[in-house]
Amino acid sequence: MKKHVLFICLLLFPLHFTHAAKVEPWLLPKIQSAAQPNLTSNAKGELILSWIERTAKGHRLQIATYRNNNWTATSTVAEGNNWFVNWADFPGTVALADGTLWAHYLVKSGEGTYAYDVILRHSKDNGKTWSSAIKVNDDGTKTEHGFVSLWPWSASEVAVAWLDGRKTQGASGHDHHQSIQDKNSDKVMTLRTAVFDAHGKKLNEWSLDQRTCDCCQTDAAVTDKGPIVIYRDRDPNEIRDIYTSRFINHKWTTGVPVAKDHWHMPACPVNGPAISAFKNNVWAAWYTGANNTSAIRLAYSNNSGENYTASKNFIQGPQIQGRVDITGNATNAWLLWTEESAVQSLWLTQIDHHFKQVGQPVRISQLTGRGRATGFAKMQKNNHGIFIVWTDVIDGKPVIKGAIVR
Repeated sequence: MKKHVLFICLLLFPLHFTHAAKVEPWLLPKIQSAAQPNLTSNAKGELILSWIERTAKGHRLQIATYRNNNWTATSTVAEGNNWFVNWADFPGTVALADGTLWAHYLVKSGEGTYAYDVILRHSKDNGKTWSSAIKVNDDGTKTEHGFVSLWPWSASEVAVAWLDGRKTQGASGHDHHQSIQDKNSDKVMTLRTAVFDAHGKKLNEWSLDQRTCDCCQTDAAVTDKGPIVIYRDRDPNEIRDIYTSRFINHKWTTGVPVAKDHWHMPACPVNGPAISAFKNNVWAAWYTGANNTSAIRLAYSNNSGENYTASKNFIQGPQIQGRVDITGNATNAWLLWTEESAVQSLWLTQIDHHFKQVGQPVRISQLTGRGRATGFAKMQKNNHGIFIVWTDVIDGKPVIKGAIVR
């Protein structure tokens, strides 16, 4: 098996590398009993780190901004004793052009394990104070609402996409690896999106897809022609491929496949896609298990996601866990993913439009933790490098770590 994995790596990672990246530790704010880190950036290129801390009475969502190579004071967005905290469904933030910072987190709505709501708050003073809670989903059901993506709708308005379980009311439970419903049921997970103004008022809400995978992360980006949302679809025959929907001519398009993997999967893989846009360049990455092979696939579009070049298995093999993130510009993209064999490890590589690697893939970290406990690593890029955060587990406790790739 080890020889097989090595052979795959040699084929996909040829040895004629042009240069090597430099990985440096990124000193993070003092964080204790914390996990689920996430990263975003503002118009100035400053990085905003969010994470969940365990408290004596529950949990709290914390943020700090990396400015001029230093961290600002930590700010508490919100805290409570009835939160839904999960390795795969975690909070996030987004910064608008007017300086407003928005954050989301998840709060239990009922006794069911996966009965929870999406809550928004916003700050107009760099995170010092926060608005009252704004519930995104207002359908009145005690069902699952999560796997959220946030992005700027305008200079002062925020958009949010989420998986919405209002139609699953009365369905049997699931453990984020099993489906909520069988393929013939009408109790299905859906994808919705909404826009909120500067005062937290919901301006519009749309249904993007009436049948999606139950618990794979969504992602969103803004192209020259408007926003694009990426997610894992689910058809009645249990084909779970990656789809996108675009906001064109004042309406959302019907979801279309980024690629036709034809992955027949009777349960949720809990392994969502990632998307990045720079002007009209769109980069997409995702995990698939099609043809009984664990793989990460890539797709590229030069017309704002209207259509894509042929997708490609970028890397494959039994060690691939997926959990991808991607960020790109006009010519290249950087792909982050997780592997696990004897140990779990985090990898980064640079690719061009033809999915060829630029330079040498870099192992960001060899983790102590295994399986779900390490969650999903996230990254952001600015003029100083690629900044990466992830969760590790040391002596049985979660620890958030960071690295800078120059």
